[in-house]
Amino acid sequence: MHNTKSNLYGVYLYLVFMVCVVATLVGVTIIPKLNTRRKWVTKCAQFVFKLGLIPVHKSGYEKIIDKQCIVVANHASYIDAIILHAFLPPHFSFVIKSEMKKVPIAHFLFRRVGSKFVERFVTSESARDARNLMRDADSGESLAFFPEGTFTNEPGLKKFRTGAFVIAKKSNLPLVPVVINGSRKILPAGAFIPRYNKLDVHILDPIQPDNPISSSTRDLLSVVRFKMLEILDEPDMA
Repeated sequence: MHNTKSNLYGVYLYLVFMVCVVATLVGVTIIPKLNTRRKWVTKCAQFVFKLGLIPVHKSGYEKIIDKQCIVVANHASYIDAIILHAFLPPHFSFVIKSEMKKVPIAHFLFRRVGSKFVERFVTSESARDARNLMRDADSGESLAFFPEGTFTNEPGLKKFRTGAFVIAKKSNLPLVPVVINGSRKILPAGAFIPRYNKLDVHILDPIQPDNPISSSTRDLLSVVRFKMLEILDEPDMA
């Protein structure tokens, strides 16, 4: 009986995802202004969790609502991007791996909300994308990264790529760690039907780039990682 209820809920939540995705796509197609499109996506993402009856505990939103900064979050599930769109202010631009360009619907959606696509494997293109992100940060944009780059079925915080930390240092922007607990249990790698679980979204205190404990890019990365692991319910896998 428990499995039957779980499966029925999973199908219901999957349908909620699909309805919200369709609503999101319609909105980003017809809404002319980027800022308004982002607000629409935020509302649609929030409805995923409201209609899906997923309890969400969130803290620290006030730390980033009106401030330019760099956000870095752990990555454990297909729904992590939905979570950040729902619970970060809509002025953030998301940094997405360039492989998503091969997924037409996702590419269209991310492009319409001003996401930045970065190459991870071709060195010359990675360097070009890094320069573009630096210019975006210098021009006043707030950026959100998943520094692990991707996720796997195995629980744990994977090794970080350095891009977000380099940009924070060179652009002299505060770096804000975000810890997501619970998303892996809802929709892990390789799964198609989601499951019920509660979510915790913790926005931690900003780390200033001129802080003595983060005097170098590697120090900044280490400090952020330590603070995230203090709250994350998964082990260190770096």
